[in-house]
Amino acid sequence: MSLHKFEATLIGGRTINLSEYEGKVILIVNTASKCGFADQLKGLEALYRDYKSEEFVVLGFPSSEFKNQELDDNKAIKEACELNYGVSFPMFEKVQVNGPKAHPLFKWLKARKGTLFGSKIKWNYTKFLIDRDGNVAKRFSPLKKPDSMRVHIAKLLG
Repeated sequence: MSLHKFEATLIGGRTINLSEYEGKVILIVNTASKCGFADQLKGLEALYRDYKSEEFVVLGFPSSEFKNQELDDNKAIKEACELNYGVSFPMFEKVQVNGPKAHPLFKWLKARKGTLFGSKIKWNYTKFLIDRDGNVAKRFSPLKKPDSMRVHIAKLLG
């Protein structure tokens, strides 16, 4: 199974099949606009703008799972990300990333790339880098700044 078998709903209500991103290198991030790491949204946007012409995309999945650090309303989330951080990459409706109600995509991501301490996502801004075939290539901790991922993205872009 690959990423391309999943569906997700964009903020705005349109459900898409992630096969729309087939052939692209993808960075999936669980975001939270009120988190101390929210400034990473600027770095994620920079990656997106720098590499989107090479078939790269960032997909943001807001979550309130960690200390309720996300706005309640999906539209407000999108507006805050656009106004405060210049986000233009696709943002999806708020999801859960752990537990029985976790979005199936995040269950799959965690099963493919755990850590030394298990597969559970421990905080906002955990990042998963997906290759062009829809396979999880790498997982990055919330502490890993977007700019430091450039070498890994460039390698997958070829």
